[in-house]
Amino acid sequence: MGKRMEGKVVLVSGAGSIGSGWGNGKASAVLFAREGGKVFAVDRNLNSARVTQTIIENEGGRCLAYEADVTDPESVDAMVNQCCQEFGQVDVLYNNVGAALAGGIMELDEAAWDDQMNVNLKHVFLVTRKVIAQMLRFKGGSIINIGSTSGLTFTGQQQIAYQTAKAAISRFSQSVALEFASRGIRCNTVIPGQMDTPMVHAYLAGQQTGGDVEALISKRNARIPMGFMGTAWDVANAVVFLASDEARYVTGAEIVVDGGMTLKCTSE
Repeated sequence: MGKRMEGKVVLVSGAGSIGSGWGNGKASAVLFAREGGKVFAVDRNLNSARVTQTIIENEGGRCLAYEADVTDPESVDAMVNQCCQEFGQVDVLYNNVGAALAGGIMELDEAAWDDQMNVNLKHVFLVTRKVIAQMLRFKGGSIINIGSTSGLTFTGQQQIAYQTAKAAISRFSQSVALEFASRGIRCNTVIPGQMDTPMVHAYLAGQQTGGDVEALISKRNARIPMGFMGTAWDVANAVVFLASDEARYVTGAEIVVDGGMTLKCTSE
């Protein structure tokens, strides 16, 4: 176990995982704990967050699972207040919640658009605003927002609302970074590509290849110059670096974790 997060309280939203395996939030929460952090693991599915908590506690770490809807302002307020009540403060925020919906402008209705904005973008505003108020009391902190290569370029499927929301997250992070740099708060974005996570197996295969998981994995691998999808641990390594003091001079940055996929997409 490392010490990069020693003495730090980390709030991770989307800290559970769909089914078995390792999602981005789950892997990051566990890695934060392995590095000595105290983790407040949030998910809308409490049982899912408790799985993460159990893993961390079985490894000797400290974690509290908490159920919250991060798209609801009252739920966000209660979540952050509970984290501060349990652990005293929030040093690191990892906004990891998100979900993609396929469809172009003619396929999506207004309700679907609004839902995508809420789950992928609005919650970042709500949680960040609430946490910053706490960070200012302790004169610093680190915020990491989860983007997507879909916000950078076309990655194989039209997802206009998801693409728009994820593109906005990068600009949001830069704006927060600039506003609060002089007050000790850093804000960065991690941009994963097409990762091999439980989400692929849970519903993306159903959307894109009629439920054929192996066909989807093969299709996604073929898009990547390195020849294979990454895992949630690749994302977690980038997230924990940005949260740590190793990245003390890094703010407003984007780390793309995609095996070179966006380089290929933008050159074709």
